[in-house]
Amino acid sequence: MTKTTGAPLLRMSGITKSFFGVEVLHGIDLEVRAGEVHALVGENGAGKSTVMKILAGVHQADGGTITLDGREVAFSHPLEAQAAGVTTVFQEFNLLPERTVAENVYLGREPRKHGLVDRARMVRETTALFDDLGIDGISAHTRVRSLSVAEQQVVEIVKAMSFDARIISMDEPTAALADHEVELLYGLVHRLQERGVAVLYVSHRLKEIFDLCDRITILKDGALVDSVDAADITTDELVRKMVGRSMSAMFPEKREGTSVGDVRLSVRGAGNGMVRGIDFDVHGGEIVALAGLQGSGRTEIAHGIFGVERFVTGEIAVDGTRIDPRSPRDAVRAGLALVTEDRKAEGLALNQSVAANVRLVLDAVMPRKAKAGARRAPGVLSSLELAARSGGHEVRFLSGGNQQKVVLAKWLLTDPGVIIMDEPTRGIDVGAKHAVYELMRDLAARGVAIVLISSELPEVIGMADRIIVLNDGEISGELPGGADEEEVMALAIRTDAIEELA
Repeated sequence: MTKTTGAPLLRMSGITKSFFGVEVLHGIDLEVRAGEVHALVGENGAGKSTVMKILAGVHQADGGTITLDGREVAFSHPLEAQAAGVTTVFQEFNLLPERTVAENVYLGREPRKHGLVDRARMVRETTALFDDLGIDGISAHTRVRSLSVAEQQVVEIVKAMSFDARIISMDEPTAALADHEVELLYGLVHRLQERGVAVLYVSHRLKEIFDLCDRITILKDGALVDSVDAADITTDELVRKMVGRSMSAMFPEKREGTSVGDVRLSVRGAGNGMVRGIDFDVHGGEIVALAGLQGSGRTEIAHGIFGVERFVTGEIAVDGTRIDPRSPRDAVRAGLALVTEDRKAEGLALNQSVAANVRLVLDAVMPRKAKAGARRAPGVLSSLELAARSGGHEVRFLSGGNQQKVVLAKWLLTDPGVIIMDEPTRGIDVGAKHAVYELMRDLAARGVAIVLISSELPEVIGMADRIIVLNDGEISGELPGGADEEEVMALAIRTDAIEELA
């Protein structure tokens, strides 16, 4: 991290904002210096997005002032903010997949020559931007649809730099990235910092906050809690300021009376093109985590069990009965549920209502139970403390945490005996994470068998009764709940060569 000094490049003072007569920001102060990576953190609803949208010119503040390099500004449109060197990279990319990288970088402001679009200049200047930021492997001629999510993220940032950006706001920039892609973003943020660009960084991933950020501003319920140097606060202190509870209290204890019952899920010798020789059991009342590096086979096991990518060897049994799910429908009918890793692409119909989404599986697989399930839905949603005005509220307008609660409710209405949760807390704030953990404890107390897949080792260690560690498509070992991170990682990265050297 780079220690920055001098007068702030950006100062927001006493910022207030109301929607429909309700004040959502209560006098927010924020200072960001050139070359600084500044985190803006808080639970969903804390006001982070509203602050970012005011800075971006999407919303206008009702009160307070914004000064940029000592000059007071007020942006009434995003184009005004961009012209002043203030750009925002939102979580949902604003790219056209059928156009090239260069065409996207200069979309709507294409350079012209003799009245025609100067494509050669557009490519030349885009290439120069990539070279200047030390980015290899992405051609200005490439169509965006062929890029990975991480590469599209890079294009968005390069597009921001093409406006001579002095401040770039990033909203959950790693939410859709695989673990190995996060390093690409880290490197780019560091290069922006070296160029003196200020980065306002919003993320729910606390590791990223401490890896990247120089300072942290904490919001809660639309009010400023504190602004501190990242080096002067611990993870536990940060969580306590954000949500009012310590990190150690994030993982609830087992419910009193929870007991390990009979085997509910048994996998024996299972394999397909991606995993081999998979053997494990999960008992009722038990949470078993599948841990490992990206690409180790965690999600592939979930897909094999659920009939998405069938196992071609081995066998699966649920409650002692052998099953051979040829599709997710078969898996649901056998008492299985799968909370998928990507809730927006795989778990929800974003343009439909909450009520329609919670009935998705029942309507598709168990139509005879759909009417009775619909009657239970309000109670299930209430138990999950869903924040939505009504069942008719469109899911796309909910926060990430509330969208995840809708996904969970959809599966709870099927009364599964085994529930597989693939990255169940990805992209949601720490308060919503705690609600998911509470639900897991409740389900275990009712005798449900839970398979947890997570890239967050504190989550694995804090919630699992047993930890099965994967390496290159195979089980490399098993650890008890509460094992330390070093033990998990030692199994996750183990190779024959390492073993020979040990």
